Amino acid sequence: MRVLVVNPGSSSLKLSVVEGERVGGAVALDAPTPDLDEGALRNAVERLGAAEAVGHRFVHGGDRFRQPTLLDAAAERALRNLIDLAPLHQQRSLNLLQAVRNVLPDVPQVACFDTAFHADMPAEATSFALPAEWRERWGLRRYGFHGFAHDHATRAVAALLGVTPDRLVSCHLGAGASLCAIRAGRSVDTTMGFTPLDGLVMATRSGAVDPGLLLWLLEHTELDARNVQDGLEHRSGLLGLAGTADMRDIDPDSEAFSVYVHRLCGSIAAMVAALGGLDALTFSGGVGENSGDVRSAVASRLGFLGIDIDTERNASGPPRREISVAGAVVRCFVIPAGEDLEIARAVRNLLARAAG
Repeated sequence: MRVLVVNPGSSSLKLSVVEGERVGGAVALDAPTPDLDEGALRNAVERLGAAEAVGHRFVHGGDRFRQPTLLDAAAERALRNLIDLAPLHQQRSLNLLQAVRNVLPDVPQVACFDTAFHADMPAEATSFALPAEWRERWGLRRYGFHGFAHDHATRAVAALLGVTPDRLVSCHLGAGASLCAIRAGRSVDTTMGFTPLDGLVMATRSGAVDPGLLLWLLEHTELDARNVQDGLEHRSGLLGLAGTADMRDIDPDSEAFSVYVHRLCGSIAAMVAALGGLDALTFSGGVGENSGDVRSAVASRLGFLGIDIDTERNASGPPRREISVAGAVVRCFVIPAGEDLEIARAVRNLLARAAG
């Protein structure tokens, strides 16, 4: 089955056609906006060729969507109700859904959710220490995101090792960034929470911030909720620290780099604590795959965990590779994100079940 995968990120839009376990072609477009150029989308889809199904990446599935879902009017209404939980992503995905449907009106459209990989995390990892009535009324819990990237990292490492690691920490470091503690292939903890704002320092997103600080801003400054949201989503992270959202432009000796690595290493250690140890560590995403400086800094700070990477392997090699030294206690890998492969697999499985 040829599956067209529509993968909007916070800074990019990737369209790809997947056949089996192979990407048959891919096109990158400017990040989608409410004024999406449907002509450019149509041209890209035509260049990629015929597809028998479409898989759309949706960042947030809330409590309702824990599995891939064939899209109909009711599902779309439910997804619109989740826009406020992922404002950088959800509206873009809905815009793309309509645009792709206009181009391919007779092809099944399937929504696949980043949150699904984390849906069965234990209560100790998902529960916020908030009033019970709040949690129950509004579904307040840690959802987690980047599920396709973390799932793919698990599969890729299992293929390289010949066995699924018992204790794996997946570091997906792109414009958006999160970690996942994965025990025997299942998510048991992650850094993002109720929304994709939580956790690590990202390109333009703040990551974890003292909630008291936000309350102070709302009570004691001219900023309102919309101003604060805009600042946290679009003007924080590396951009707020260094004036650029691109890790390639940031000096490894700078304060911004140090803050990024400090938060990253502390969070990796927290994921290791959730697992009770560490057997493998993976790096994916634009920063994770391309910044040897970040990987080296992580290994230097967390060497006490048994992380030891080879300088030459870290500097260069095939896109998917091991970078740990021979005999290292913790096996370290660079793994291309592979979200399109996981989305296509989810679409095929859903449609096969629907066909009986």
